[in-house]
Amino acid sequence: MMKIGLDVMGGDFAPKVTVLGAISAYDQLHPDARIVLVGDAKAIEDICRHQQFDISRFDIVDAPDTIHMNEHPAKAFAQKTRSSIYIGYELLSRGKLDAFASAGSTGAMMVGAMYTVKSIPGILRPGITSPAPRFDGACNTLIDVGLNPDCKPDVLNQYGLLGSLYAEFVKNIPNPRVALLNIGAEAEKGDNLTKAAYPLMAATKDYNFIGNVEGHEIFLDKADVIVCDGFVGNVILKTAEGFSHIARIRGIEDDFLESLNPDQYGGTPILGINSNVIIGHGASNSTAIKNMILLAQSVIEADLPSKIRKYFTSNDEQH
Repeated sequence: MMKIGLDVMGGDFAPKVTVLGAISAYDQLHPDARIVLVGDAKAIEDICRHQQFDISRFDIVDAPDTIHMNEHPAKAFAQKTRSSIYIGYELLSRGKLDAFASAGSTGAMMVGAMYTVKSIPGILRPGITSPAPRFDGACNTLIDVGLNPDCKPDVLNQYGLLGSLYAEFVKNIPNPRVALLNIGAEAEKGDNLTKAAYPLMAATKDYNFIGNVEGHEIFLDKADVIVCDGFVGNVILKTAEGFSHIARIRGIEDDFLESLNPDQYGGTPILGINSNVIIGHGASNSTAIKNMILLAQSVIEADLPSKIRKYFTSNDEQH
């Protein structure tokens, strides 16, 4: 039985929206998948009854406390042992969950990952991805989009590998094309970081590096994985979300602009840790929560952490 844990208390509109998202996801999950709701048990039961949804379809783990966005992540995680994020990670680390998803505090989710399931040996810095919808209807992967605003060249090189493994095993793209985001196509272009990262990426045999791509090529069929530091990636992500939001405000109906809506994807896995953790947008609505749960199911099926561990273990043995 696949167990997907959901932080019911995480997000700007929790717990109602998170429970509604779980209800929406229920019928789209595989028959052997089970959603475990981690949060205020009474609130969960009240919402399910109001929706006339059979509570027995969920597993419920009571976690009455919440780690709020404005709290210090490390202190809150250590002190709030009855919080939904703390208890969710406890279940994940004990093997009671196959994945844990939350639209709550990103900082607390990262602290929880580092304290409990930890990084895979050999990983320099975990990263997070974002879908970059293409104009032709396909979707590229952008990494990193916020975890590491200050990167070193070897971290960008490793992001190329993590993004490639994600694209291959989760998105089923054989031999994915990996590119470095830059201000020009030439190898010598860029700032100190990208100019130092380029030769590392060009020399690797770990993935299919195709060179630089520019900003206007992110949403085109130029690469499958686009690597950048977390500062640049987060600016791109928030800018794309802004265009989608403006289009909705102005009543513009356009399939591509709607594909930039973060609700369509729900969240992103943390790549490079020993288990499946999905981080969602704080402003997630019920559709985003549903899609975050469905993404968790896909990540579990891909068994990506074990594939990353296997890759690094085999490389260590070769050396």
